Amino acid sequence: MSTPPLEAPPLPASPSRVFWQGWPEVRQDLRGGTGLLLGLGLAGLPAGVLWWLLAPKADYRVTDAGPVPVGPPVGELQAGDDAVLVLLLLGLGLLAGLAAWLRRRTRGVGTLAVLAAGGSLASVVAWQLGELLRRPPTEAELADVGTVVTTGLTLGSLPGLAATPFAALLAYLCCAILAADDGLGRE
Repeated sequence: MSTPPLEAPPLPASPSRVFWQGWPEVRQDLRGGTGLLLGLGLAGLPAGVLWWLLAPKADYRVTDAGPVPVGPPVGELQAGDDAVLVLLLLGLGLLAGLAAWLRRRTRGVGTLAVLAAGGSLASVVAWQLGELLRRPPTEAELADVGTVVTTGLTLGSLPGLAATPFAALLAYLCCAILAADDGLGRE
């Protein structure tokens, strides 16, 4: 008894049907999202300045025995610095997600990629600017007895930089879930 030969599955009618048909829409979203990406990157500048202004700091007077706090010592200074930055980045991300949703023409998958990249860029810009504006005291300043030095601004928890893209994507996806139109309100 012989078995019948196996037949090969039919080939697709055209090679263009093999690929996902949504690429033109994603490319349009990515092209339209360049302004959003640049806007988010620039929004990192005021966030960095706000972090510099709002983060807790402590002043120390340099003595022969070493730095001595001026006034009551600030407890958990590093955690306070990180918390202020994360809260600022969360607020920035929520605003970015809502702003992206309100731009009706560019709603789609590509906008999510732009929000993730732009949010990451804004976080890094804010972090670097804040640390640049308030550097820790140098060795020369710490050796000069009688001077008052201020603590530097450093980020102790790098995962805090994910706050902006997380909040932006969360706000955007919540708007998409609550939208009455399945087409995301696009034309």
